[in-house]
Amino acid sequence: MSLPGISGEELKAWVENMASEWRQLLAAHPEALAIPCDIRETTNVAGLLQHIVAVELRYAQRLNEQPETAYEDVPSDSVESIFATHDQAMAMLDNLKGRDEAFWNEWFTMTTRKGGTFRAQRRIVYGHLLLHAIRHYAQLATLLRQHDLAPTWQMDFIAMAVPGLK
Repeated sequence: MSLPGISGEELKAWVENMASEWRQLLAAHPEALAIPCDIRETTNVAGLLQHIVAVELRYAQRLNEQPETAYEDVPSDSVESIFATHDQAMAMLDNLKGRDEAFWNEWFTMTTRKGGTFRAQRRIVYGHLLLHAIRHYAQLATLLRQHDLAPTWQMDFIAMAVPGLK
């Protein structure tokens, strides 16, 4: 018997919800982009957000078999430009709807900035793209709490399905 799991659509909805909340908070407090941050070799919150959306975009491009945007070309100068990149990546994921199981189970080779060249199934890359964002959003929440800018929304996945927790 196989266990039930979270669908890709559900996981993507969670990421979209988190990105929307972060976009609203940071639009109200754009000064937060300058808060020092050393997560993933960044120097400030803007750099961490650039990392999040650069991974989203570059992996979405890989999944869509498109050339990757150079990491340094992913903007981090404003809340709007950062989340515009997120929106672009999510739209690219929407382009993959309806692909068959063979597509998602296909192995392909890719080269990353830090991890080198490796092979992975498309479904694993899709899952990584989404979980990567959630992991770093959790780190961002901790950092901003330390700077008295605590997020006020429920971040747990279960809040997506339980009325009253949102």
